[in-house]
Amino acid sequence: MTRNSHNPLLTRRTILGGAAGLAATAVLPRAGFGAEEAKPSSVFGGVRVGCITYSYRGGADTAEYTLECLLKDGLSETELMDGPIRAYAGLPGRAGKGKKGDDAKPQPIDADRPKVREGQLVKCEQLRKMFSDAGVNIHIHKIPFGQTDDDIDFNFQIAKALGCKAITTERNDQLAKRLASFAAKHKIWVAFHNHTSNVPTIESIDPLMQIGDYIGFNFDIGHYVAGTKGKSPIPVLEKYHDKIISLHLKDRNAEGANLPWGEGQTPIKDVLQLLKKEKWPIYADIELEYKVPEGSTSVAEVAKCVQYCKTALA
Repeated sequence: MTRNSHNPLLTRRTILGGAAGLAATAVLPRAGFGAEEAKPSSVFGGVRVGCITYSYRGGADTAEYTLECLLKDGLSETELMDGPIRAYAGLPGRAGKGKKGDDAKPQPIDADRPKVREGQLVKCEQLRKMFSDAGVNIHIHKIPFGQTDDDIDFNFQIAKALGCKAITTERNDQLAKRLASFAAKHKIWVAFHNHTSNVPTIESIDPLMQIGDYIGFNFDIGHYVAGTKGKSPIPVLEKYHDKIISLHLKDRNAEGANLPWGEGQTPIKDVLQLLKKEKWPIYADIELEYKVPEGSTSVAEVAKCVQYCKTALA
């Protein structure tokens, strides 16, 4: 499958067409998110489409607001950032609201008394239930790792309490070596997120892939296109699909611009169709990074991305 593959029934126009309607419904208020309401489903063609909640930056950094945004966008999967988890569970530290990536300065989980941590894990279980009852699965959390072994172990306990398959963090091969034994102990993946300067290598086996059985990729396909000056991310998927836990979907070009979906060079449609064809259990998470147009909202723009995925996988 290549960037130039063409389906006459699935053009860029048809992908983008209909997004406005979904966006309009996405911004309608909901009375709540109780079990009596219809639950969302964003599994399209067998592909689990979700959203990293960084996409909703600018709003309240709470679990309740974040869940409301996900429900408005009809999403049943999410990579949950640390802010809402900290706020709900009373975890120490302060999330850098709206920050992410190379310039982020995340606050690790501080050492705390065992009894307090037990209570925090109970709150994480309650958070999981609140999301689950509303129909949303927290497949990944993104709480930065602390410095001590106890801090690191606690982060994996949080992942278990939330029902996560993985924890994501920024790529750091030395950190991966430290975390490998913890990940194997808990059978929770650590998925390392690439930026433009540290994309996975395909000429030889990427060093990250040789560190541990539960060390993998959170593969950002937009950053890959920008970092490689326009190369397709599909060969990376084909080579490392067993070690790729999730994708970050965004549209960038070879010059590095973040653009509305369909305007850049990232082959989002082809990537999604490859996941569908191969039935790889890789989460496909929307990451809204282009500028929200005047008069719109992050919820409405994520809804357009959801529609793009749904049409691409029809």
